[in-house]
Order: sequence, then C-alpha cells, then structure tokens
Amino acid sequence: MRTMTPEEYRERRETVPPYTVHITSYRLGDVFHCTIDNVDPGAVIARSKGSSREEAEAVALRSAINRLMYSSTRQG
Repeated sequence: MRTMTPEEYRERRETVPPYTVHITSYRLGDVFHCTIDNVDPGAVIARSKGSSREEAEAVALRSAINRLMYSSTRQG
C-alpha cells in the first residue's frame, strides 16, 4: 500500500456574505483537494477535487455559496 503525503498545503479565510469561510486546499499525488467550512462552528460545507488548485477551489466555493444561500433563505 502506498502512503501519500499532502503537498502544497494552503489555508485562507474568505468572506461569502454574510459568512466567513475557511478554505483548505492541498495536493495528493496529481489531484488537488479542497474543503470549505464555516469558521464558527467549523462544520464542513463543501468538498471537491480537481486537476488544479484553482479548479478544486472554484467547484467547492460554488457549492458552498449555493448551500449558504439556501441556508440563509430558510432561516429568514
């Protein structure tokens, strides 16, 4: 069994009004992975993978925005 180590690890925060999200991305082998969580309480909102960091983050961010918009409309 081959063990893979995450490479090119990056974390950042971004605002998706009215929320602040935490974006984590890294490469495993040839595939980039991305996870987006809401900062408080830290629940994962979206995950994705792609051939580039930009692709993985864009797909996850679109999914997170859709879920957060749906959540906002249900609360109001």
